Amino acid sequence: MTTLSVTTWSLEQTAPTDLRPAAVPEGDVRVVRSEVPSPEFSRFLYASVGGDIRWTDRLGWSYARWQEHLERPGVETWVAYDRGTPAGYVELEAQGEGVVEILYFGLLPAFRGRRLGGHLLSYGVARAWDLADRLPGVKPTARVWLHTCSKDGEHALDNYLRRGFRLFDTTVEDEPDAATPGPWPGAYSA
Repeated sequence: MTTLSVTTWSLEQTAPTDLRPAAVPEGDVRVVRSEVPSPEFSRFLYASVGGDIRWTDRLGWSYARWQEHLERPGVETWVAYDRGTPAGYVELEAQGEGVVEILYFGLLPAFRGRRLGGHLLSYGVARAWDLADRLPGVKPTARVWLHTCSKDGEHALDNYLRRGFRLFDTTVEDEPDAATPGPWPGAYSA
């Protein structure tokens, strides 16, 4: 089995004023919270956004596991739509003590390179900062963090840095080189 050297960067913001929002794209682009937990929709987003960049950790989740995760207080999914079509998403998770992690963020391949990513990330980060407004009894957000890696899109790290995130850790590990799963088996094979 071949291995792949993967660099992982961990980034954070520690104040809402750290966010440097991207311009809002032209056209009919909306970002909407997916308020009804839907394992089918969330798995669609996960597999479609991450299928060509080797997101595999959740592919084996059962329906019940998806449902359990999505129903947890403080887990939110924000979906970008371009002219009514899902274009990408941001998944947030409140982790206690005012910490919110951006668990997943990305665009479906057909929507990359169209200036939607910066806007979606800006919107998602703003929602991480005001998450306590939607969750009574939760401490106000004091830190928003995430990690990205060298398998993610070529502009991912730069997008996070342009939005005001600061690097706080870098790791390099070898991992098995897995085929890109696509949203369905073979979707991205030649």
